[in-house]
Amino acid sequence: MNAPAARFLSPSEAARQLGISAKALRLYEERGLIAPGRTPAGWRAYGAAEMARGAEIVALRALGLGINEVARILNGDAVILDRVLAAHEASLEARMRQSGDSIARVRLLRTDLARGKMPAPRDLVGAVGARPAIGVAFDLPWPWGGERFELRDVKRLNYIVGPLGSGKTRLAQRLAEVLPGASFVGLDRSADGGAAVRARLDADPAHKTRVEARLAVLVADGAVETPALTTLLAALEAGGDAILVIDMLEQGLDATSQEAVIAHLRRRGPEAPPLFFLTRSNAILDLDAVGDDEAIILCPANHSVPISVTPVPGAAGYEAVATCLASPEVRARTEGMVAWQPT
Repeated sequence: MNAPAARFLSPSEAARQLGISAKALRLYEERGLIAPGRTPAGWRAYGAAEMARGAEIVALRALGLGINEVARILNGDAVILDRVLAAHEASLEARMRQSGDSIARVRLLRTDLARGKMPAPRDLVGAVGARPAIGVAFDLPWPWGGERFELRDVKRLNYIVGPLGSGKTRLAQRLAEVLPGASFVGLDRSADGGAAVRARLDADPAHKTRVEARLAVLVADGAVETPALTTLLAALEAGGDAILVIDMLEQGLDATSQEAVIAHLRRRGPEAPPLFFLTRSNAILDLDAVGDDEAIILCPANHSVPISVTPVPGAAGYEAVATCLASPEVRARTEGMVAWQPT
């Protein structure tokens, strides 16, 4: 009896089985991560070997790795793998420390309870949560009509997305005003080639050392050293627990730099403060790589109230978000364009 013929999947079938979009699968092919076969008619076909490779890519992406990092690990780059594992180890150790602190607080509460002392609600919250939930509620500014906006349980990474003229910058600025200890990082951060930022770094050796160390890691991950990257890192490495709201995270960065930056942000430890940033780049906001501690906020084109979007095809707002995103090459050509506003 003849052996059954090997089954090959079309791109849409392969993407569905891998749990990603066909667009993501095509991107992985374009970046050399996967090489599908071809049918006699020239159509792409994914067999068992290609599907196994695809599963490896998806699993590595689920760890928060950028496409460039995945490619280097799959090619046997021990240096990048060691760096990724070191970051993961540090994150696990931070979680262990937080768990240890929580266990100690719970034990203390139980001891007090056994002695007849009832714990206060705030002590209970502090004992069971490593990071208190952050939430805000406020009236929306123009171009909205003062509608109430509420954001509960702020995530570690928060993407603010919307078409030109949708009000996303005004929403970001308002968030920076109402979030506790927040600061808005505008597009002027790169003014004069970052001269003002470099002067501040020269005046603060400790801050400069942190920026240079982080810059070296990102360059090793494929980023290109530019004034735009240095000024962004200056904001990110300023220290403290401030929540940053960053206008257009990708400003002035090429594709590999964007991928290195978002991979770095995903690897930050659980003790790091939340980040908000505007983006229209699919290298920054890869809808197939959004983690559990990340959130997408969409500012609709019709100026209805911003909504949280689940990164699942078919979810409310998903297609609108996908439409707003473009490759870094396209974003570079359209950078600086603004929507018309009535005066």
